[in-house]
Amino acid sequence: MRRIDKSDLTVFPLCLGGNVFGWTADRDASFAVLDAYHEAGGNFVDTADSYSAWIPGNRGGESETIIGEWMAERGNRDSMVVGTKVGQQPGAKGLSAANIRTSAEGSLRRLGTDRIDLYYAHSDDRDTPLEETLTAFDDLVREGKVRHIGASNYDADRLKEALAVSEHLGLARYVALQQHYNLVERDKYEGRLEEVVARHGLSSVPYFALAKGFLTGKYRPGVSVDSPRAGGAAPYLQTERGRQVLEALDKVATAHGAEPATVALAWLLTRPTVAAPIASARTPEQVPALVAAADLVLAPEEVRLLDEASA
Repeated sequence: MRRIDKSDLTVFPLCLGGNVFGWTADRDASFAVLDAYHEAGGNFVDTADSYSAWIPGNRGGESETIIGEWMAERGNRDSMVVGTKVGQQPGAKGLSAANIRTSAEGSLRRLGTDRIDLYYAHSDDRDTPLEETLTAFDDLVREGKVRHIGASNYDADRLKEALAVSEHLGLARYVALQQHYNLVERDKYEGRLEEVVARHGLSSVPYFALAKGFLTGKYRPGVSVDSPRAGGAAPYLQTERGRQVLEALDKVATAHGAEPATVALAWLLTRPTVAAPIASARTPEQVPALVAAADLVLAPEEVRLLDEASA
């Protein structure tokens, strides 16, 4: 288990992404995935009030509803750390105080719980003053409806500014950052954003940790993959970096008798600010390769090989 810095949250080193629940995994499949993850020792689930509004007929909140029903049926709410997000649900976008309040109540209802363990601003809202957003979050924390807050998709300057506002006004502060980060997408995080996270003691919980499935190794030249994510993963094959990373992953995975996905997630766990990368699974058979990253220790020379291939 790892601790989310500046908080009392202790989490499994692999966060299970709930973006597929209600999308590529129906209720029964989602329950099976959640069961497999929990039985393997997992306790950290990520979702959002907007999942999965992109599917015709959905409104958002479908993933939260499935997770809430699963926790109710299994009676395991107190053993789970639930993260969800506000600000991108159709009809409820932005981080105004009114929208945060209304959206939080909706998420609590769908999750069937009295508190959200980690409540993220889904993306920066430059049209709403940071003071308003952070005061609204602070009110929820003081009421016990939210335990801790996090930021998602903030750049270095805005994250630094938000932390300064919280400190100046004595408000709840962000303890975690969700950002796009993986072996083939390093530039968005490494540098100033990572420095702000490190300097202020936040924990990184990166999404797209497997690059839309590319880092599972199932996407290869000449191989057709039946997956809704194929269109997003395939372009990595067209880059020299993508091909080099696959080659390095194969080499390290073979040495450990592991899956490429396990190695890619284990690499993220070697980064000093990363607490738990987020990865999702459509079937319970996909879960073991994800949770195995918690136990895979990469040798320094293996980390260097992956660093160089992905540089």
